[in-house]
Amino acid sequence: MEFRTVVDIEEPGFRIGPCEQVLFVGSCFADNIGRRFRDEQFRVTVNPYGVMYNPASILHTLERMASDASLPTFSHAFLTLGTNHVYRLKETGEIVDNCQKRPASLFQEEELSVEACADYLIRAVNLLLSQNPSMHIVLTVSPIRYRKYGYHRSQLSKATLLLAIDRILQADHTARLTYFPAYEILNDELRDYRFYAPDMLHPSEQAVDYLWERLVESYFSAEAKTFLEEWSPLKQALAHRPLHPDSSEYLHFRQQTRQRLQALKEKYPAMDIKIE
Repeated sequence: MEFRTVVDIEEPGFRIGPCEQVLFVGSCFADNIGRRFRDEQFRVTVNPYGVMYNPASILHTLERMASDASLPTFSHAFLTLGTNHVYRLKETGEIVDNCQKRPASLFQEEELSVEACADYLIRAVNLLLSQNPSMHIVLTVSPIRYRKYGYHRSQLSKATLLLAIDRILQADHTARLTYFPAYEILNDELRDYRFYAPDMLHPSEQAVDYLWERLVESYFSAEAKTFLEEWSPLKQALAHRPLHPDSSEYLHFRQQTRQRLQALKEKYPAMDIKIE
């Protein structure tokens, strides 16, 4: 008997290799997954100008990065959408990415339509591909709910984002876009409050671990999976905190770890780690 439904992940048409350069822009869920990539020795950039929740703000981040000519270095980009709600500065009508603790009376909250969300996303995708035509772009919707909207309106916000993503995926002819169903995995596959943090809104560490496992399973190359297996015991060794750091046993352990790390670095030169 099956006691849960497993969400299918569509074949992405590409694979992520070990230690590649990956960009993450979007909601705090992008921070969570980006941190996992960094822990596994990928060369990552995560929300360089802060967390961005809506498609317009994600585009603004990419435009700022493009002005610095930093986008072509990435092999993959993850754009994680959190909400279709934006805030406009009343004085200028401009969508702001951060209210910077200014009075709420200065801003007007607005919900972007499916068409507007799709337009911002298309512009973001086109900008990324104009900087690096070989880049692969992963779109995803954050599973984090927004209590302040009310749970019904939070669902409507997620639905708007999902419809916008579906619209541009249907129109994509570059084979450079794919969708990772983080939202569906947490809500349809895990579907239990034990997979949420104490606030009952954010995914728990266990849920993030599971989403990471599904991502690795579907998106990583065989070489990247082998690297993770080889890196795991070394990562644990480096995190070890001894009771007696000056003991000969620990000094020998450190020397062995350093040698193993050097060998792995020679096998994977792109590892972003210093060997002391």
